[in-house]
Amino acid sequence: MNATQEIKLDTNALKKEVSRRRTFAIISHPDAGKTTLTEKFLLYAGAVELAGSVRARANQQHTASDWMTMERQRGISISATALEMEYQGFRINLLDTPGHQDFSEDTYRTLMAADSAVMVLDSAKGIEAQTEKLFRVCRMRGVPILTFINKMDHPGRDPLALLDEIERILGIAAVPMNWPVGEAPSFQGVYDLRGNKMLRFQRTEHNRFKAPVQVSGIDDPALPELLGEAAYNKLVEDASLLSGAVAEFDLAQFLNGKMTPVFFGSALNNFGVEAFLNSVLELAPAPVARETEQGTIDPASDTFRGFVFKLQANIDPRHRDRMAFVRVCSGKFEKDMLVLNPRLKQEIRLSRAFKLFGRERVSVDEAFPGDVIGVVSPGLLSIGDTVTTGEPIDFAKIPTFSPEHFGLLTNDDVTRFKQFNRGLEQLEEEGAIQVLNSEDALRREPIVAAVGELQFDVVLSRLEEEYGVKAKVQRLGFSGARWVKNSDGAIPRMSLSSGMRRCRDKRDGLVVLYNSKWELEYFQKENPGLMLSETS
Repeated sequence: MNATQEIKLDTNALKKEVSRRRTFAIISHPDAGKTTLTEKFLLYAGAVELAGSVRARANQQHTASDWMTMERQRGISISATALEMEYQGFRINLLDTPGHQDFSEDTYRTLMAADSAVMVLDSAKGIEAQTEKLFRVCRMRGVPILTFINKMDHPGRDPLALLDEIERILGIAAVPMNWPVGEAPSFQGVYDLRGNKMLRFQRTEHNRFKAPVQVSGIDDPALPELLGEAAYNKLVEDASLLSGAVAEFDLAQFLNGKMTPVFFGSALNNFGVEAFLNSVLELAPAPVARETEQGTIDPASDTFRGFVFKLQANIDPRHRDRMAFVRVCSGKFEKDMLVLNPRLKQEIRLSRAFKLFGRERVSVDEAFPGDVIGVVSPGLLSIGDTVTTGEPIDFAKIPTFSPEHFGLLTNDDVTRFKQFNRGLEQLEEEGAIQVLNSEDALRREPIVAAVGELQFDVVLSRLEEEYGVKAKVQRLGFSGARWVKNSDGAIPRMSLSSGMRRCRDKRDGLVVLYNSKWELEYFQKENPGLMLSETS
């Protein structure tokens, strides 16, 4: 079959598969509880038998989403992870993203593959810097967001103040779907405002809880006895305030990214997580039509289309290969299908495709819109590539970022020169770093450029663990880089100040490194004919 021939499908069967899929990312500031919530979702979906601990003790298993050694040592997510599971008739594709700003590039790319997002907030800290930054990315794409306010069993801020902060800082309507009863250390649980149900919290060794109590409403005479007079009166008072100050939940407003439903709970103690997961499946959209430069793509069309949003080498040490994460956008993927890569103008056979669960992989025979598959196809797929059985298309561009941190990378073992170069090449293809070479250096030692400084630690750790290479980084004082071109396309001739450095990237593009904003402005003034770009 030719790659440009369309596969005719049972339209009703395809629509059914699309309608039962939910593909969402989880975003938060570090330590708000994102990875813990992810793990508890897996627990309730039956995808793991025992939820791992982010900072696991010797007798605890590690989280399924954090598979790198450095992630497990530091208790942070470094690389975005795809986790696929079945739950109550739904196919869930959960994208766990790094919270730390130094790994925001990976998070931004992953958000391109999501149809909705779960935003996790710490009840004591509210909106934090990285949360706000990631929210803005979702807002730009119109991604619907559900909010989970975490750690309600610990002392935190007033719930009404948290709602106000969401609306004030993020500029989005915040509608509570449940409401906390009592404050830590006397936290009693949450009241389901839609279902008139009291979900009661009780801390136990195994995090078991009292069964939900169904009541007829906030004025049910059983509630004062159940909660105690003081807690009941506070709930009534809060409910009265909410009725006058908070808008009704509107599904259309939520799907347009203008309203967020807010849920309270405690991920670490499994409290409210199952109810929240059920609400995510109820409210979050199935895969929707996507805009391309060639028009709107219906997910239920016959033509298979997908795009690469992530590359990752050496996920599984048993394989030591390079995997492209492909978001399926329309049609049906079938193993061994022939697709077109418009960038290469080349047909590729997708014979080694897998469904993903963290670092685990299982060969996949078919996939549908919303699914994320891992494709092993060395050298033929890059971040931002499209694959299709139809005419060439262009999805929204994957964002790129200008590096802000620079370091001279030195290989401590010259006998492993080949492994050193291979490791750097693969790490650069993943988009975590950029490798530059100084034109005036006496020794050919690469300059590693990154958006976040922690990426240097990741490079050193992965070079040693995955490629057997010990290296070190000498930090350089540059604060930014600009890619340089002549306005007429000729080879640039330019005047550099003494502190700047002239480099080449992997495509032989010309790059200048500078130390300050003033130095960059002076360079622009002295070289008025040059075109400068923040990215390659």
